[in-house]
Amino acid sequence: MSDTVKLSAQIAAVLVACIVVAVMPLYADLFQLMQFTLFASMAVLALSLGFIWGFGGILCFGQTAFFGLGAYAYAVAAINYGDSTPAILCAVIVPALFALALGYFVFYGRISDVYLGVITLTVTLILFNVFNSTAGDEYTIGTARLGGFNGMPAVPTFNMPFDPTAILYPEDSWYVTGGALIAIYVGLRLLLRSRFGRVAIAVRENETRAALLGYDPRVVKLWVFVLGGAIAGMGGALYVNWGAFVGPTIFALSLSAEIIIWICIGGLGTLIGPIVGCFLIQYLVSQIGSQQSFNSNLVLGAILIVFVLLLPQGLVPTLRNLVAAGWYRVSERRRETGHGQSRQMTAGQPVGAE
Repeated sequence: MSDTVKLSAQIAAVLVACIVVAVMPLYADLFQLMQFTLFASMAVLALSLGFIWGFGGILCFGQTAFFGLGAYAYAVAAINYGDSTPAILCAVIVPALFALALGYFVFYGRISDVYLGVITLTVTLILFNVFNSTAGDEYTIGTARLGGFNGMPAVPTFNMPFDPTAILYPEDSWYVTGGALIAIYVGLRLLLRSRFGRVAIAVRENETRAALLGYDPRVVKLWVFVLGGAIAGMGGALYVNWGAFVGPTIFALSLSAEIIIWICIGGLGTLIGPIVGCFLIQYLVSQIGSQQSFNSNLVLGAILIVFVLLLPQGLVPTLRNLVAAGWYRVSERRRETGHGQSRQMTAGQPVGAE
């Protein structure tokens, strides 16, 4: 499949997503709209890990650390400022700075991938215990109480830029969350087509070869890690906007495991795969939970085993390979037909004809 066809397919997918986001409030009731708003906010989190893992080669078991920091940063800033505009900026900047500090010691310390996963997982556990132990009145940032294990309820949701009196309705929140997901996807797609994106993929494939070509793998992986943390922080802000609440359970290990499952099912090494896997699994789990006839965790584990055994590449790469194989067969048939017609025309020409 040519690059032109791939680009056309990506543009078509983005246009379809924009149409779906635009018409969803017309066909979905309020409960369904809120449900899909949650799915979209979690898809931003899945996309952040799918980017740094699939294209940066960085397996982070603690992506919820940046997700939770973004959520708490938004909640604290929104309560203190009374405006979601600076709060959203804080939700992006705080996790990015934390990822910069953590990534500096990790990548410049030449820590291997296995230990990187252990360190990020440990950081998530530390953050969970820290925020879980802030129940006293002394744990206050400005006018915002962290709340400990009770969390921070009644967090101000999104409003129009620099206008705290214009609170967004659920339909508007859906537009913002779905639009943010599409914008982040398009931004990452453009980044991967840039020089930095190609270098990041080269570092993922072979760090030694990239270093011999004059690139510093530590710098490249650090900035990929920072960008992934910033995107996860944005997902945290979108999550708090959905529920107007944040608590220590946002750092739970179960969520860290679920993100990896979403990516494995959707397809590692793609940007659309984590989104598809996130929506698919969350919708399935919500349906199972509403019926209360099966254990959702048991079903989720069984689905993961089936996909690992039968579709190890995930849904999106498998479908892409099938489409590419069909495209190749069609091209071969056209080529064979064209060659056959050329041979017939050549056989019918008079002797000496050119």
